[in-house]
Amino acid sequence: MTDVRDQVDAQIHRWIRPEIASLAAYPVPDSTGMLKLDAMENPYGWPDSLTAQWHEALANAQLNRYPHPDAPEVKTALRTVLKIDPSWDILLGNGSDELIQLIAMAVSGANRMVLAPEPSFVMYRMIARFVGMDYVGVPLTAAFELDLELMLSRIEREQPAVVFLAQPNNPTGNLWGDEKLRRIIEATPGLVVMDEAYTAFTDADYLSWLDDYPNLLIMRTLSKVGLAGLRLGILVGDPAWLEQINKLRLPYNINNLTQISARFALDHFDVFEHQTAELTRQRRLLQQQLAALPGLTVFDSQANFLLVRTEPGRAAALHAALKETGILIKKLDGSHPLLADCLRITVSFDAENQRLLAALEQHLLTA
Repeated sequence: MTDVRDQVDAQIHRWIRPEIASLAAYPVPDSTGMLKLDAMENPYGWPDSLTAQWHEALANAQLNRYPHPDAPEVKTALRTVLKIDPSWDILLGNGSDELIQLIAMAVSGANRMVLAPEPSFVMYRMIARFVGMDYVGVPLTAAFELDLELMLSRIEREQPAVVFLAQPNNPTGNLWGDEKLRRIIEATPGLVVMDEAYTAFTDADYLSWLDDYPNLLIMRTLSKVGLAGLRLGILVGDPAWLEQINKLRLPYNINNLTQISARFALDHFDVFEHQTAELTRQRRLLQQQLAALPGLTVFDSQANFLLVRTEPGRAAALHAALKETGILIKKLDGSHPLLADCLRITVSFDAENQRLLAALEQHLLTA
């Protein structure tokens, strides 16, 4: 057995790219039986009557057939719900992650660079490395604002093939300001992808900017509004750009069940709009309640989560203590220097928020 293991290790060393071998897989902790406040999911289910109608729609699914390769009914519904102008094309991905990967693959090449502010969505960096591109992370300020002059100087120096800008940003939850964003788009020689995964929880909306900037693409998702299980990412932009990126999309990437479910959900999108409006209200309340607890600093957020900083050296212990009581949040401490002592908490409905607050208060007051 040892000989076989040695042989496998030797083959891996020979054939797996070193930058892949050095990576760790994206961590997804087991959340069985826990109050899950770590992944920015919508905690609300569907009304029983709506679920029954959805089941009826699924009964017509032809699982023996491949799905439609372009999901035209889903795209038509998205145009209506998201108010996407007919002059812009839509490309669907198996989650936003697939779209990020397709974009990176489309522009990859020798000496090609991905650039993004940091801390931000970790998959920008990971996918750049997957496809063999260099990656440059430009630090935000200590207050998690864009350092515009630093961004512009790095763009000038690196000439990135693509810049990713998450608005609101994950994991900080804030917006960076329209003037700064415009300056970055105008200075970037390659593509700029505005990642609007959390647009349902803010008034900020950059779709109209597609009229102003030929190098801009807008990325959205249905995951945060309550359809995370469908894994449906949305890329909007000039048809010429999307035609090139679409060449790399694997056929039938949006399966039959996702197409039927997404089409049905978009016909009843008012249900999800009511839920996201309530989560936005709960976010404001939870921010105030967390800020009243001893030893916590809570940052303003325009998303469905809150970034919280503990007293120095307390984040890991607090994360572990909550996990022991059956509450799972995200420990960001150690993931980036600017996130020292930080935790991220998904906003839920009132009963779950109150359970979190009670557990936090107990641990903070007895530690």
